[in-house]
Amino acid sequence: MVKKTTSPNLSRRDFTKIVMTFLGSIMGAMVGLPIIGFIVSPALKTQELDDWISLGAFDGYPIGTPTLFSFTRSKVNGWERTTSSYGAYVLRKTESELKVYSNVCTHLSCRVKWDEDAHAFLCPCHDARFDINGAILYGPPPRPMDRYEFKIEEGNILIHLTGE
Repeated sequence: MVKKTTSPNLSRRDFTKIVMTFLGSIMGAMVGLPIIGFIVSPALKTQELDDWISLGAFDGYPIGTPTLFSFTRSKVNGWERTTSSYGAYVLRKTESELKVYSNVCTHLSCRVKWDEDAHAFLCPCHDARFDINGAILYGPPPRPMDRYEFKIEEGNILIHLTGE
């Protein structure tokens, strides 16, 4: 008769369990770690909101009339994506002098509009009025219109938009 040899400490069934557990753990880690990274990574990212926005050619804006330039920016905060609209009034005073104002009222952040007949910026919320230079003419705003920092590069107007 043939004599069977057996391992004194480890059965074939136990060896198979250990090998399968080891291989299963490696496969689980190979699949699971990228999934965990995908889920967690948006919360760890930060977005730089400090940016220069081009408003177009300097010569494209008429002298003496505030001209509205509107644009949108998207902000990603983790898994939330928000899109905000902005506006800037470009006032070209002379061939070389320029001012850029925010179109947001300094009282309650309503959008102001340039009224050519009144020769003023009008806020529809609380009847606030600003003159062509952004100074308060009438109403409850606590300060004049905000101005954007700007620069002119290669004939284009760029405004500095900071994160909010």
